[in-house]
Amino acid sequence: AGGGGYNDENLSTYIFGCEDDNNNDTQVTMENAIYWESQEALLKEILEQYRLIGSKVREGITRSVEGTKDVGINNVICECLYGKVDRPISCAKCFRRRVVEELCEKGFNASLCTSKWNHTSKMPGGRHEYIQVIASTEGKKKKVPLLIELEFQDEFKLAKSCKEYSKLITLLPQVFIGKSEHLNAIVRLMCDAAKRSTVQQRINLAPWRKRNFMQMKWSAYNSEKRLLHHNQIILTKLTQQLLFRPPLTAAAALKVA
Repeated sequence: AGGGGYNDENLSTYIFGCEDDNNNDTQVTMENAIYWESQEALLKEILEQYRLIGSKVREGITRSVEGTKDVGINNVICECLYGKVDRPISCAKCFRRRVVEELCEKGFNASLCTSKWNHTSKMPGGRHEYIQVIASTEGKKKKVPLLIELEFQDEFKLAKSCKEYSKLITLLPQVFIGKSEHLNAIVRLMCDAAKRSTVQQRINLAPWRKRNFMQMKWSAYNSEKRLLHHNQIILTKLTQQLLFRPPLTAAAALKVA
């Protein structure tokens, strides 16, 4: 054969090399399948425990959250931008505030919490706002803090992910209402799964989706609480009524006069 051709030894090596590659690919596929199956089973177990604890309190909080959603975020005045724009608009931050107001009106001990952390060599700095409700156990002997994240699934979404990771996200509650232990367990599992997904996609995991960054979002030790008192709630409602009141026409003004 010519100098550029294969002899029997080279051909044999090439064929066996291809078989090794195929075996490796099959092994990786099997490992991935086992990994995602175990992650899904573990997540379901965590969520089952999550649903069992504080279910009655969660039902009451859920009704208040859903009631606020029914009113619509567009009917919540944005205090962040009001005065800077021509008309009242809304934002997620002010919507959270309205949820807290609704919870307080229903008798819950609710507050807004803001976690803040500085930039380090391992992760970027940031801040995150969430809701906390202090619930009482049966007999009111113990106070239990419950964390509320209104857009929980969105916290874990990736720009590009494998189908197995996307499936895990659909298993998560839309609104998380539970103890920090369950939240941390979910964060650990989902961040590990996100890392696995990006490896399969052969892309890098964004620093704001890594575990150390995600866990800082709901860290109690670096959070600031802002309580909404009854007078603040009344003032906010009066402000909303005034701002959303339709303009007075000339005819109406004459009738009033």
